[in-house]
Amino acid sequence: MTDRAALFWAAGVASTAILLALLRTLATGSQVRRLAQEGKRQLANSEPQGALESFDRALVLEPGRFALNFERGLALLSLKRFEEALFSFDRVLEREPNHGEAHYRRGNALLQLGRAAEALACYECALRLKPDFVDALYNQGLALQGLKRTKEAVASYDRVLEINPDDAEALNNRGNAWSDLRRPERALASYNRAVELRPDLADGLHNQGVALQDLKRPADAVRSFERLVALAPDYPFAKGKLLHAKMLSCDWRGLAALRDVVDADVRHGKKAIEPFGYLSLARSADDLRRCAETYSADYRPTRPVSLPPTAPVTDGRIRIGYLSGEFRHQATSLLMAQFFELSDRNRFRQFAFDNGFDDGSAIRRRLSAVFDEIVDISRLTDADAAVAIRRRGVDILVDLSGYFGFARPGVLALRPAPIQVNYLGFPGTLGSPWVDYLLADVHVVPPEHRTQHTEQVVYLPDSYQANDTTRTVPNIVRSRADLGLPEQGFVFCCFNNSFKITPDVFDVWMRLLGAVDGSVLWLLEDNAAAVENLRREAQHRAMDPHRIVFAGRLPLEQHLARHEQADLFLDTLPCNAHTTASDALWAGLPVLTCMGPTFPGRVAGSLLHALGLPELVTYSLEAYEAQALALVRSPDALQGLRVRLAEHRRTHAPFDTPRLTRHIETAYETMWVRHRRGEAPQGFSVPPS
Repeated sequence: MTDRAALFWAAGVASTAILLALLRTLATGSQVRRLAQEGKRQLANSEPQGALESFDRALVLEPGRFALNFERGLALLSLKRFEEALFSFDRVLEREPNHGEAHYRRGNALLQLGRAAEALACYECALRLKPDFVDALYNQGLALQGLKRTKEAVASYDRVLEINPDDAEALNNRGNAWSDLRRPERALASYNRAVELRPDLADGLHNQGVALQDLKRPADAVRSFERLVALAPDYPFAKGKLLHAKMLSCDWRGLAALRDVVDADVRHGKKAIEPFGYLSLARSADDLRRCAETYSADYRPTRPVSLPPTAPVTDGRIRIGYLSGEFRHQATSLLMAQFFELSDRNRFRQFAFDNGFDDGSAIRRRLSAVFDEIVDISRLTDADAAVAIRRRGVDILVDLSGYFGFARPGVLALRPAPIQVNYLGFPGTLGSPWVDYLLADVHVVPPEHRTQHTEQVVYLPDSYQANDTTRTVPNIVRSRADLGLPEQGFVFCCFNNSFKITPDVFDVWMRLLGAVDGSVLWLLEDNAAAVENLRREAQHRAMDPHRIVFAGRLPLEQHLARHEQADLFLDTLPCNAHTTASDALWAGLPVLTCMGPTFPGRVAGSLLHALGLPELVTYSLEAYEAQALALVRSPDALQGLRVRLAEHRRTHAPFDTPRLTRHIETAYETMWVRHRRGEAPQGFSVPPS
């Protein structure tokens, strides 16, 4: 071959190679485009796993196709693989830092990972690029709520609604923000509009019902929850919310069937009812434990939270933290105030971690004077609240709310203290592996019931319940007529909340009225619906509804004083009187109770046994009814009980707060010694002081 021929041959070979490379590139590009289109189709058809595989194959063929990382991130978001989705969106933003949608989607991944502060920064980037980006504004509100920056969250939702006034989801979430700010009227207005726009919005119906309950409108709440259960029967805790709303309003129509359904769901581990709502109806301690365990599982941390080490001990005192949302004029603080005041400051420091608010009451002023510090955690995230507890070096954290009121179970779940205790606010197990001990007594938790509580049980002598013996019962002379009572006749009384009244107990009460001429039943006026429904139920039992007299709420001292006009307090079952039993006994009114199968149904019995009045404790509704009649028919026996109550009130344990304080402080020291020795929590009995 001549040089010229060789040159032409070489040029031909090179051209062919270039052509082949070009053809291969074109083929690869075509395949990448086909895979990308297939992935987008799969994503649109809710096939994220297939979409991810298509995008991955395309990126293997063409690694420089950075735009596909965005689609890949969307697929990973749908698959809930949030960390991997972050990586994909980061690749996009390396090349296109002004890709607003990528910032937004990255924020969504971070929000799902519980990293609300980082998510918020992403949404703010997206909104700088596109100020009217509605989805980013909406999720900005979610992130702000997660950070407890609730007023700012309201502003985000307001901006969404300026752009789209009919956005039902934004209305619902704005309602949630107003609810967090404890503005139920505004919350309800948002929920009402959301449900009006979207009658099938399950979250809206649920939240509407909760707001109505907060506003003391349980009958209206029943209607919201009925619609919710019809729409979404398995919506978490919906059946229980309906059941509790019916109990609050004493609307017992269909109650038995609904209760059976809830019981069955609880036993199958379903999210049927919240533990507080179940207290008034649970038939066994096993059921209450299952309910609490199911509810508690939602608070299990989804990712590790880094907490600072506990501050070192500097003065040898044990540092006790009390976690509650009720450090104000509320039952828990009314019972505990004197206990806090009697604490031995040479051995203990006391901190209050308050998820409630300062109501300016006399009880709040007493608490402010006795705690080393009251720390407001109401605007802190669970993690930040846990950090606040750690930084104060709390050795033993006592939860005084449990699942009641403004509780913060998510804080306990982060284990901010080495020892964590359940006491008083919630009468039963919390079902949580992060709560070590339960303070109780042998009446509320008999030894054979210990296994039905996930905590280690610490048995206090006498009764477990604290009381404040500095309270005075004023000598306010008010006639029966002043209180709406007949001047003559036996007055049965029960000042328990309406949700504790069950049809079975009401049957007994009506039979007692029928058996005792001229007698009346004096109940607390809790809400208008309960008054109307109880009167209707009385008529159904052939009883004159006007023989039920309703007492309005009064300031505490006046409330204590009016007990003088009652003859006998009739307790409820399966959830007893707790604070109301203490009030009645402190005011000198005998309480007749019936022991139930669960902790909340045994509290009044605990108080009466400790007071040395066991004849007021019965063990069946038949015995309860018979004993009530016997006391009515034997005025001398009833008067004898009043005299003994007046004497024992000054000498017996339920109202010997210094004695109870010593017992609980001994319990704290025993827990702490075990912990310092490296021993696991173990139940024990405190010896009598």
